[in-house]
Amino acid sequence: MRAHLHTGWRHIPAEARGMAAALGNFDGVHLGHAHLVHLLHAARPDLGLAVVTFEPHPRELFRPQDPPFRLTLPEERLAALSALGVRHVFQIPFDAAFSAMSAERFVTDVLHEGLGLRHLGCGADFVFGHRRGGNVTFLADRAEELGIGLTAVPPLTDASGPYSSTRIRRLLQDGYPERAAEELGRAWSIRGVVQHGDKRGRLLGFPTANVPLGRHLESARGVYAVTVRLADGRAWPGVANIGRRPTIDDGQESRLEVHLLDFDGDLYGQTLSVGLHTLLREERRFAGLDALKAQIAEDAATARAYLDTLSRTGT
Repeated sequence: MRAHLHTGWRHIPAEARGMAAALGNFDGVHLGHAHLVHLLHAARPDLGLAVVTFEPHPRELFRPQDPPFRLTLPEERLAALSALGVRHVFQIPFDAAFSAMSAERFVTDVLHEGLGLRHLGCGADFVFGHRRGGNVTFLADRAEELGIGLTAVPPLTDASGPYSSTRIRRLLQDGYPERAAEELGRAWSIRGVVQHGDKRGRLLGFPTANVPLGRHLESARGVYAVTVRLADGRAWPGVANIGRRPTIDDGQESRLEVHLLDFDGDLYGQTLSVGLHTLLREERRFAGLDALKAQIAEDAATARAYLDTLSRTGT
């Protein structure tokens, strides 16, 4: 069941109040986030399960000059939270005015009065409010005064340390989507609307759907075996390139281009979710279009074989 999205904290309907809510940015919705949500539900199974998150990510407001870094944009995040059993997502607009709100007001005005929450869950390092003025100790004290419960959850860790969005970003930038998937609990996906390109792929015999990276993190440049989730819910095998196409382009703009294997149809204007499985090769320049065409055919065959193996083994 898809979670109900509330794009604010005022005028919340009665049926969405009284929830147990996990607090955080939830970029990626990785296994550490799932751990928090599951422990919150275990603490108060009698309450509806919700998440309080922010859009845009605070870092996008405070450091707009940074390169795009997001693992999940709102639609993908909502889908991942829904899969965890979350029924309400309170997505609070994070703008300059909200960033100036004190920790005290965030607890009383937003969490207590605005959302009517009855129990909270957060990581042990959760900070909030103007200039990060609130921490878990402050939250526990104020929540108790207001009759709100709190579950503070230590981070989920493995041999490499705590699961984190930062760690997953590094894995993707280093070209290890398989390892990122292990920490996400699913393949990392880029979701976007198919746009018209220059039709070069069609001329090379491999038509591609062009999906802008937008605010998504740019993973290691190269060719990937992927699974494409179509707007109608079908999953389709494919091969994708992320990069600047040095053989045929001016190299100024990175993009995601995906060729769906054995697919015949018009995808323009549709929203696709492209899940990366493995990096087949790094981006490189070829001597000419004939060499590029031969390499694309080889890439498609390699992706097909890899995805067939995945399908047979169920991994």
